[in-house]
Amino acid sequence: MGGPHHGVFLLFHVLCVSLTLLEVGVQSTNACARWCPPNSSCVNSTACRCLPGFSASSGEVFTSPSDSCDDINECAPPLAVSCGKYADCQNTEGGYHCTCIPGYELASGAPTFRNESENTCKDKDECSSGEHHCHNSTICTNTVGSYACHCRRGWVPKPGFQNKKNTTVCEEVSFPTWTPPPGIKSQSLSLFFERVQNMRRDFKADLTQKTMKDLIMSLDDLLKTPGDLEALNLSSRHQTATSLLTGLEEILRTLGKAFSNDSFTFYSPGGTVLSLVVQEPGSGNITVGQSHARMLLDWAVAAGAGKSDPTVVGILSIPNMQKLLSNSSLDLDLEKKAKLEECYESSVHGAQLRLLSAVNSVFLSNTNTDKLDSPVTFAFSHLPGTQEQKEHGPREERICAFWKHDGSNGGHWATSGCRILGNGNDSTTCQCNHLSSFAILVAHYNVEDPKLALITKVGLSLSLVCLLLCILTFLLVRPIQGSRTTVHLHLCICLFVGSAIFLAGIENEGGQVGLRCSLVAGLLHYWFLAAFCWMSLEGMELYFLVVRVFQGQGLRKRWLCLIGYGVPLVIVVISAIFAAIYKEGYGNALYCWLSHKHGFHWSFQGPVTFIVLCNAVIFVTTVWKLTQKFSEINPDIKKLKKARVLTITAIAQLFVLGCTWVFGLLLFDPRSWVLSYIFTILNCLQGFFLFLLYCLLNKKVREEYRKWACMVTRNKYSEFATTTSASSSSHSQTRALRPSQSGM
Repeated sequence: MGGPHHGVFLLFHVLCVSLTLLEVGVQSTNACARWCPPNSSCVNSTACRCLPGFSASSGEVFTSPSDSCDDINECAPPLAVSCGKYADCQNTEGGYHCTCIPGYELASGAPTFRNESENTCKDKDECSSGEHHCHNSTICTNTVGSYACHCRRGWVPKPGFQNKKNTTVCEEVSFPTWTPPPGIKSQSLSLFFERVQNMRRDFKADLTQKTMKDLIMSLDDLLKTPGDLEALNLSSRHQTATSLLTGLEEILRTLGKAFSNDSFTFYSPGGTVLSLVVQEPGSGNITVGQSHARMLLDWAVAAGAGKSDPTVVGILSIPNMQKLLSNSSLDLDLEKKAKLEECYESSVHGAQLRLLSAVNSVFLSNTNTDKLDSPVTFAFSHLPGTQEQKEHGPREERICAFWKHDGSNGGHWATSGCRILGNGNDSTTCQCNHLSSFAILVAHYNVEDPKLALITKVGLSLSLVCLLLCILTFLLVRPIQGSRTTVHLHLCICLFVGSAIFLAGIENEGGQVGLRCSLVAGLLHYWFLAAFCWMSLEGMELYFLVVRVFQGQGLRKRWLCLIGYGVPLVIVVISAIFAAIYKEGYGNALYCWLSHKHGFHWSFQGPVTFIVLCNAVIFVTTVWKLTQKFSEINPDIKKLKKARVLTITAIAQLFVLGCTWVFGLLLFDPRSWVLSYIFTILNCLQGFFLFLLYCLLNKKVREEYRKWACMVTRNKYSEFATTTSASSSSHSQTRALRPSQSGM
């Protein structure tokens, strides 16, 4: 009964025991490896696996006991995670988390978060939360992600500190020290600086605007009634003006720092105007100015490199400063001077100046303004009363000039770095690549040496008188008539007419080459060429007289006149045709003379050079022949007397033959003042030397002069004798009548 069931049960029991023994065997085979490194887990008896956040060099599962599980930097590039804006990824051991960048915090106040979806970072106000380190002399200002410490109004960073930095330290604005210019003795100036020192002593930052007004009105009082300043010499007055301009710039620039994002314009009762603008550093153009002057500049230029302080820009217009700057000199830059000399075809000897505008002193926070990164454009208004002088004379032009300090001598006006952009009736626009004190001037250029001009006028006036006496002598003295006298006469006539036209019309007063100027230039061309032609005839006559010992009377008068007046006429006619074709030649902007354009001046200089060279050869030859003849005629004559006669004769012939003009031919550079003076003196006195040679040193002429003098003297003596006898007779009659009168 129990047999079959018992067998099944036994079989089941055997199977269970077998399975149990099999499982025990398997567990014994899969025992855990004991060499797994830190940050890993056992896989089996031969393998290990790194925990999440760690990795081994062989991979996730490794079998080598030498491998290790290292931390994975989830924040290293390429980023596997994103924390969002204003946040940084922070790696941790086996993981990571996100934190807000400095200056930001989570809205919840939590220190960390896991991913971008949890990012609520916002700017933190360090100033209100007290998490700043600003010095107690500054004010904390919150910025995006940080804060800045800046100086309060009326305060400036201490030396060595910059504004709007976390380390900024400030001090109160102080009135700069300003001392009088050394060596200037003036009671008016001393009183002004005494008032300045009082302002400095009583200065308070919150009264900066009032201090500026007081300073400008004190300046007005000084310039309106300068007193003994006007008695100073020119150098001292200019030195005083330089000290005032530079000192005012420094003080106004410094006091302007007490303003913050503000503008200020002050019109003083004396006419001085201050315009001041203070703004935060930035970029782009800005216009600053008032009624006297306006300027357009870039704020980046005004602030200077690396400056974070509020930027100060100002213009101080001082109309009365021209009293101290009168009779100033002008320093022309080389390029400008070269253009003027090309225009006027002459050297320029400075200029006479007249102010059209107020003196405008420009100052910025940026003190490095000798060479600006971008130019500044100015518009300067003309002073009342100068509008009447709209038309400028010849050799005059408007210039944009600046006052340049030149050491102990004070200063002078200069034009380098400035150019005029446009002219109007009431204003002038110009542009400069540096800053200083500016003004619009009318410059009257001195294109001739005033001393040379005086020598020319005096010398030619004397020559005209002497030439007139020569002409009268040659016409009236009969014993000297002949072919040589004819040549002398016509030479003097040509020189007289040419010199008279030169004195009366050489200056081109209008500056424009018109009909009058061209006519004067043509007449001068003709008469001076004619004079040289007669000089060549003088040389020919002298050659035949001394060298060839020609016994006749020379050329006939008709041939002399044909050569003397016909040759220059042909040259002038050809030159006039040339001038008509090119529409220039006779006259230039300065003188009514021949222009150098197209080589037109060679129509005079060419023939003159040829004649002078020929006459120079004749001069040398005749002097040599005369030396021989002196020895032949009288060998016993003393050497000293012989030398004296030869020297006088040679010098006289130099002027007669026009050889002194060789100095003019050698005058290639008009700025060579030595040759200019020699040429001017010798040739302006040519008429005087002709009178001396042909009249005063001529024995026959002197005898005629004596006869004329005696005739004049006898006439006067006769008149005197007649008058005296008549007077004596009348006196006798009076005496004879007196008794009868008394008897009556």
